Amino acid sequence: MKLLIPEAWTRRICLKTGFLLLLILSMTHYSYGVTCYSAPDTADFYSESFVRNDNFVYQKYIQAVELSRVGFELADPIITLNSDEQFRAGFDDLQGSFKQYFYQVQHCDADWEKSALWTNEYIEGIDEGQVEKFETSFNTRTSYTHYEFQFPDERFKITKSGNYILRVFSRNPEGSEINAFTRRFLVVDPKVSVNGSIGRAGTSEEYETHQEVDFTIHTAGFRIDSPYQDIKVVILQNWRWDNALTTLKPYMVRNEVLDYNFDNGTNQFDGLNEFRRFDLKSMKFLSERVREITYDDTMFYAKLWDSPKRTYKEYTIDDDINGKFLLKTEDEPSVSNYGEYAYVKFFLPYEAPVVEGNLYVAGGFNCWQYCPENKMQYNYRRKGYEASILFKQGYYNYLYVMLPNNSKTGDASWVEGNHSETRNGYTILVYHRSRGELYDELIATGSFESGKK
Repeated sequence: MKLLIPEAWTRRICLKTGFLLLLILSMTHYSYGVTCYSAPDTADFYSESFVRNDNFVYQKYIQAVELSRVGFELADPIITLNSDEQFRAGFDDLQGSFKQYFYQVQHCDADWEKSALWTNEYIEGIDEGQVEKFETSFNTRTSYTHYEFQFPDERFKITKSGNYILRVFSRNPEGSEINAFTRRFLVVDPKVSVNGSIGRAGTSEEYETHQEVDFTIHTAGFRIDSPYQDIKVVILQNWRWDNALTTLKPYMVRNEVLDYNFDNGTNQFDGLNEFRRFDLKSMKFLSERVREITYDDTMFYAKLWDSPKRTYKEYTIDDDINGKFLLKTEDEPSVSNYGEYAYVKFFLPYEAPVVEGNLYVAGGFNCWQYCPENKMQYNYRRKGYEASILFKQGYYNYLYVMLPNNSKTGDASWVEGNHSETRNGYTILVYHRSRGELYDELIATGSFESGKK
């Protein structure tokens, strides 16, 4: 006889009464399959049904995915607990016909693993919503259906701070779920404050090329029993997760201040360069970065001017939006169902192919993911890297990023160079887990920009 225990129960049993469980198991003749935390099967990871706790698009016909705070399109996807703030999510289905889409949210720990909380411990109300607003494309060469929704709303409320995954999916006639996309978002419950500044690197070797993030956390009476164990800090540069700093511990603790001002390089980032950009808000006029726009019966094609390598070029200040993107059209009243799609053609002159890894076009438009869709191919005849990527009308920032072999962290400095003067956006996240708690609460966030005078 085999007794099955629900996964959520086993987590609590393992965390709170592990010793008692082992004692009971040793005294019975039943066979238990109990695992407290199991790593995902690598074979399942590449299955469409496997849910990644990451920013990911599972179907090629899903395009133009957006997740932002209502009223703040370019802000980080963070809202405050117990506030009226909401997220707006939008996406296009290029298969065109109407489908029923649904969404769920999953609480995660500070490392983006599924937390030990039950759903009803972080959601009040229904745990599955239906996407009810949709529009079919009108008079566009590419047919699509645009969907959007806002959450939380009157049907469900988020009751815990921390990391969350939004999952949007449909169902086939047999009832099986088909994942469309997942997106990371954060809910903060401010209990401490963060003061920070961004400057040149403190080490002499990186003074001209890197940036240093110095900050302090002011607890202001909020009890932290063990700052070195109970607090976890994550620092993001331009909302990138692949190069985030996640292992910093306080340099010094004094009274109610946790000091993270280091001078040994542990709190440094590559300075990089200002973002490249292109303006595709109009298909009738050429912007300064678009060389040519052509079209046929089904599609627009936009060719950008060749982009030179900037590894050893001097720094030049340039306006950008720190890697983000904005969907918008100047040709029609609304981009949601009037916006056109175009294949944008990139070309990077390069004398010989890179052997240390592969080059990608990356930025906020694809959440800094390194996928076949944004991978560049070497053209031996033209001597350079090229890519053709599908974009909806809008304004986009991007960089050319080299992904080293067997690595998950992209290196943008390989092509773009490093400058300590570059203006980058930094986000500091402060997590706290009290002893005996089952989840990491997000108790503070801070946003800072380098190069500001």
